[in-house]
Amino acid sequence: MSLPLLKLGAVLSTMAIISNWMSQTLPSLVGLNTTRLSTPDTSTQISPKEGWQVYSSAQDPDGRCICTVVAPEQNLCSRDAKSRQLRQLLEKVQNMSQSIEVLNLRTQRDFQYVLKMETQMKGLKAKFRQIEDDRKTLMTKHFQELKEKMDELLPLIPVLEQYKTDAKLITQFKEEIRNLSAVLTGIQEEIGAYDYEELHQRVLSLETRLRDCMKKLTCGKLMKITGPVTVKTSGTRFGAWMTDPLASEKNNRVWYMDSYTNNKIVREYKSIADFVSGAESRTYNLPFKWAGTNHVVYNGSLYFNKYQSNIIIKYSFDMGRVLAQRSLEYAGFHNVYPYTWGGFSDIDLMADEIGLWAVYATNQNAGNIVISQLNQDTLEVMKSWNTGYPKRSAGESFMICGTLYVTNSHLTGAKVYYSYSTKTSTYEYTDIPFHNQYFHISMLDYNARDRALYAWNNGHQVLFNVTLFHIIKTEDDT
Repeated sequence: MSLPLLKLGAVLSTMAIISNWMSQTLPSLVGLNTTRLSTPDTSTQISPKEGWQVYSSAQDPDGRCICTVVAPEQNLCSRDAKSRQLRQLLEKVQNMSQSIEVLNLRTQRDFQYVLKMETQMKGLKAKFRQIEDDRKTLMTKHFQELKEKMDELLPLIPVLEQYKTDAKLITQFKEEIRNLSAVLTGIQEEIGAYDYEELHQRVLSLETRLRDCMKKLTCGKLMKITGPVTVKTSGTRFGAWMTDPLASEKNNRVWYMDSYTNNKIVREYKSIADFVSGAESRTYNLPFKWAGTNHVVYNGSLYFNKYQSNIIIKYSFDMGRVLAQRSLEYAGFHNVYPYTWGGFSDIDLMADEIGLWAVYATNQNAGNIVISQLNQDTLEVMKSWNTGYPKRSAGESFMICGTLYVTNSHLTGAKVYYSYSTKTSTYEYTDIPFHNQYFHISMLDYNARDRALYAWNNGHQVLFNVTLFHIIKTEDDT
């Protein structure tokens, strides 16, 4: 027998016991039938004709107790001992009725609970049976999904094989470099022991082969973003910080521009370490206020958008003056076509492995993003590409190897959602998430030298690492 039926049986049994007890005990509780009433002077025996009697007791169809009471033949209005006994009887029966009513309500509630539990158990049993039946179907489906993923990976096998071949070449190059180093050491000890001209030719040959190997690596495609690494916490919620991607390895200067408006002060630090410690090396007072946070330092000069205009300024740090300025034709400015966070971010200047770029929007392109490649000396637009992605729906954007990558938001949950290749003039929707640790990004730029993304995240200066997929050119590629 199931647990719910046992509970129901127990409740009904309890009701029967209470009913039986009522029929046997109730008369004695109130002194009916052969009850003696004591007075100071006399004792009177009450006969069945004169007293009250519980004639019978039973249960109705709903399980409630029913008592039949026989009234005496005398007048009920008298105030003798029998009338007092009647009142006591009525009070006790009333109390008993209330208790039984409460018990009845509890019984009904428990019964409904039992029915509900029984239904749930039947549902669980059906679900377990369904899971058992569907197990084979699910295994077949998962197997098919794995097979499809394997089919997608098959084209990568030739690329991996080429990587393995190049790895062997690099190993050979390392071995030859070690051999040449040993030879050069020997020459230092004993000049003339080897043919210098032959040694020089070997070095030139090795250099040529290394350069040919590097040329096989084309510009990379963004595959993954990791991090961030928090470098420093300073400034307001909005700002920009950057290094020069064309600087030498020994030149690690950092430039810092706090806020997106009403500022002309650029702070310079000799290294990342000095930037973290706050040791400024120099301060520049620009001739114009900037707009937004999308500035870039490229080949020793700062490129920024002049406040309340679509004019681009080129400012030389070494000379301390403006070298060029030019209006970006039709470009929206002053929060006409900003990124999702606003902040006069209408015009975004950036650099990558190919050169200098401007990203903005125009009325002619219905407020969608326009990409323009700029001449770094004259700021002339060399070529433009019109995309179909709305500028106001973009959180931030950056260029890598001539491809623009656009994020869908500046808030938590942001990801690289769209890319446009200027090489093929084609676009695709992507899904490359990254961790927006401090919840509000107001600057995101790629540095080709560091292979990293510089970001200003709600008053925190952070770095993201990027993983690029390089395609190796073969002799058959044109």
